[in-house]
Amino acid sequence: MRRRRTRPPARRTRTAVLALAAVLVGAGTLTPQPAAARAEEDLTSLVNPLIGTAQEGNTFPGAAVPFGMVQLSPDTGHATGYDYQDTHIRGFSTVHLSGVGCALGGDLPVLPTTGEVTETDNARYAAAFSHRDETARPGYYRVRLASYGGITAELTATARTGRQRYTFPATDKANVLLNSGQPLHRTVASSIEVVDDHTVRATVTGRGFCGQDTRPYTVYTVTRFSRPFTAHGTWEGERLSPARRASATTGRSGAWVRFDTTRDRQVEATTAISYVDAAGADTNLRAAQGSFDRVVRAAGEEWAERLGVARVQGGGRTLRRAFYTALYHALLSPNIGSDADGRYTGWDQRIHRAGGFTYYQNWSLWDTYRSQAQLLSLLAPREARDMARSVLRVEQDGGWLPKWGYATVETNVMTGDPVTPYLTNAYQQGLLAGYEEEAYRALRHDADGVPPAGSPAVGRDGNTRYLRDGYVPLMPRPKGHKPGESDLEQGASATLEYALADGALAEMAHDLGHRADAERFADRSRNYRHLFDAGTGFFRPRDARGSFTGSADPARSPGFHEGTTWQYQWLVQQDLPGLIELLGGREAANRRLDTFFAYDKLRADPARTAREVWVHGPYDYYNADKYNPENEPDINAPYTYLSTGQPWKTADVVRAALTRYTDAPAGIPGNDDLGTMSAWLVLSAIGLYPVQPGTDVWGLTTPAFDRIELRLDRRWFPEGHFTVSAPGAAGDGRYVRSARLDGAGFDRTYLTTAAIRDAEELEFTTGRTPSRWGTARSAAPPAIG
Repeated sequence: MRRRRTRPPARRTRTAVLALAAVLVGAGTLTPQPAAARAEEDLTSLVNPLIGTAQEGNTFPGAAVPFGMVQLSPDTGHATGYDYQDTHIRGFSTVHLSGVGCALGGDLPVLPTTGEVTETDNARYAAAFSHRDETARPGYYRVRLASYGGITAELTATARTGRQRYTFPATDKANVLLNSGQPLHRTVASSIEVVDDHTVRATVTGRGFCGQDTRPYTVYTVTRFSRPFTAHGTWEGERLSPARRASATTGRSGAWVRFDTTRDRQVEATTAISYVDAAGADTNLRAAQGSFDRVVRAAGEEWAERLGVARVQGGGRTLRRAFYTALYHALLSPNIGSDADGRYTGWDQRIHRAGGFTYYQNWSLWDTYRSQAQLLSLLAPREARDMARSVLRVEQDGGWLPKWGYATVETNVMTGDPVTPYLTNAYQQGLLAGYEEEAYRALRHDADGVPPAGSPAVGRDGNTRYLRDGYVPLMPRPKGHKPGESDLEQGASATLEYALADGALAEMAHDLGHRADAERFADRSRNYRHLFDAGTGFFRPRDARGSFTGSADPARSPGFHEGTTWQYQWLVQQDLPGLIELLGGREAANRRLDTFFAYDKLRADPARTAREVWVHGPYDYYNADKYNPENEPDINAPYTYLSTGQPWKTADVVRAALTRYTDAPAGIPGNDDLGTMSAWLVLSAIGLYPVQPGTDVWGLTTPAFDRIELRLDRRWFPEGHFTVSAPGAAGDGRYVRSARLDGAGFDRTYLTTAAIRDAEELEFTTGRTPSRWGTARSAAPPAIG
């Protein structure tokens, strides 16, 4: 029989909440701030976009608005754009993905110079700079270039344009170089054209991500200058030319334009992009109005409103800066993909129009389904709904749901079935009102099939064996495999990911009345058991014949994507009671967790344990038996103690992990992966963490602040706010002694979204020592599959 989870008391049923969401869709705005809020602290001053730009956090410091199509930022020669250790800027380019681990974006790097133009390689004409002459804040970036007589570059952005303002020295040879042939990604073709004495067009076609030979995608750009240039030229490869047009099949192309700044030293430019066509770039350019300074103010105001959805009290300035910068990073993606007129390029490479919603793109789902998607569903539900609808459009246009989608193509990077917990989360949060059956049909199609040879999607390419045998075997990549990664090469982790997805889909099927499907997916959600080796007490991959294979040492077992079985053993969030039973019960599971977190050392010295005993190094995935706070597979693991009857240890581990986040350039552990690690910080600091991806369950732990007020969108949260209070938590009060929800005693270690919608305040009484709060079996999040 399928076990149904019980829920905390709520004044409205789930059906009523979904009905309310359907009625409220399309009406209202973000909850207006009371008059007193206008005098509150400027939260943008707590954001430092340079956090994460060192030690492979791979964030970018440049200008952007939330979820903007254009994210204008300097590139220094690092594969993903900007690295804090570099000393030269090669250009300011329009497209960046925050925290990715492989090269993407960087389209049309633009750099101001002076003198004669003699070089076409941006590594050779790059300009020196110093961090002493650099400023970054939400929606604005400024740097003084030490080269070329000293040029000040300022950047800001709208949703679909990047604004640049350059202050040159007095010269009649002030240049702006537009390099269409040297983006961060692999260029298939590029072209550039000087249209008139104010305008330059460029087109860049690229492909590839993390070494995969993806289908090509094209970015169209138009740059309009604030005043006419006095001279211009183009280049192809190393050859400079006075021609108006340059194109290159695989090499470099670019253009330069010149201004006389002997009297008026400032030059402004606006660059618009489109993934549809040149006309789309023109449309986006026309839609962005206002002076440079006005755009800076508008971007700052938009960020202030966004950051204002979470107001915290208590905690030191370092933590506050880390928190608000993490919230900023978590709100950078996915990115707008449709033009101002609603047109977008679908995954069938045809032009479509998004009617009544904004189309989004860039789907790092293997990462974001674990934390960032849930954060957006809570703090940006309007956009999260459009994002979920966009994922459904991917399936509608291309035939299959995305796995790791960039721009208009599937990259098939990473493994498993991340889109299922992503979309079922949207459903459970009430974001798919009116589209429930469409979403379910698409999810069932993906969960039960394998994309055909003619589709660029890989999907669940291990599904044939998984559906037959209950596991994905560990095998070499099949001959003739499509570009991208194969689940068969990571059979063990793929099995765990499929089973997790099946559990989330079983819940959705049951809610929608598809009872036979619900039982079928629920049975499949327990397929993780087929990998459990009783001899070692750990999950192990099986080969094509069904035998356990690879090293019996759990720290060295193959078949787990970017991790070991030590980290992946906790990825059974759909059935933690079942996992705990496999491990020998609560006591045995707690011993395993204590070893994993080096708990004795952590209690003695949390920060040192987190930095020296846990896995440290952004790409140190393997040969480890400890917690890896720098990557996604085990970021849920600290919350496993909620299910083993020792919730105070979750508080200890989370506090230790929070020490890895600082307000320095190296202040994010590992790649931020489109805001995933930043979302972990935000949610953990609030004390609400999505412990069961694909559902509406939030695990509870002691917040890092004394009080957090969440100002919520009234279309989804009729109360308009939810407050978590924990006096003393920012100091020595690490442990929950008791809890109350709207004044009533509350002893469970989880909440549902329905409860958050109905409630106004969760109050924790904290102390310096652990208590019995949340230790009963009935207090733990139950199984869902």
